[in-house]
Amino acid sequence: QVQLVESGGGLVQAGGSLRLSCVLSGRSSGSYGMGWFRQAPGKDREFVAAIRWNGGNIKYGDSVKGRFTISRDNAKNTVYLQMNSLKPEDTAVYYCAADYRFRVIVPVTTKEYTDWGQGTQVTVSS
Repeated sequence: QVQLVESGGGLVQAGGSLRLSCVLSGRSSGSYGMGWFRQAPGKDREFVAAIRWNGGNIKYGDSVKGRFTISRDNAKNTVYLQMNSLKPEDTAVYYCAADYRFRVIVPVTTKEYTDWGQGTQVTVSS
């Protein structure tokens, strides 16, 4: 059974940094895309970042470009999201997701991902 577990969320002041991690278990292949999404109360789930299995294609949402960095360690089945210069509007539950289809371009919509983690809360105070 595939499981995605996020960690690293918490409370941080504006301008601070956090690093989220997501470990995928139950699937040994490294040939999958991984994405991060976030959802604030009362809002739709928003694309944050995604990375192809070999790191050859990376995409970011417009609101996080230049501040967030996605990376992965296939040996550990782990994807990371380094978040710098955090703003109060970054406050949300952050979810990681896995897409197992071969793609040249990583997907940026929720419907294209198969498995999801339970989410980790990120709160940025002003």
